[in-house]
Amino acid sequence: MTQATIPAQGMPWSDHYLLGHAGMDDTHREFVELVDRMLGCADDDFAAALRAFIVHAEAHFGEEKAMMEATDFPATECHVDDHEAVYASALEVEPLVRAGNVAIGRAFAAELARWFPSHADYLDSALAHWVVKRSTGGKPVVLKRNIAVRAE
Repeated sequence: MTQATIPAQGMPWSDHYLLGHAGMDDTHREFVELVDRMLGCADDDFAAALRAFIVHAEAHFGEEKAMMEATDFPATECHVDDHEAVYASALEVEPLVRAGNVAIGRAFAAELARWFPSHADYLDSALAHWVVKRSTGGKPVVLKRNIAVRAE
């Protein structure tokens, strides 16, 4: 079994990612765990980790799209376009990884780790607020523990 150079930091879960919508939060926790796995696994395990991510992304993005359509979310097109770009990139990277180019797969995983926080902060947060407001009339309640305060 070969071991690639593993980044000093993976992508651990943080309560910073919580949105206050239980279903989305659970799905996002799984997303983070899968990206973290890709960032930290051995080269021999990377193709399987990427495949697991692709299966997750298809379901994850499909669930959010269905939620947007069911609630007439105003930013559906922008949000879906963002998801489709990520999914298409994953499908493009997969055959390259299977052919032995694990480095491009790791670069993709690193890009996911860079992309996700802002996607969650802006697009997913707006969706969570929209869905909760439509279903309960109020805003999501989010209790975040053990997170460092970011300097603005």
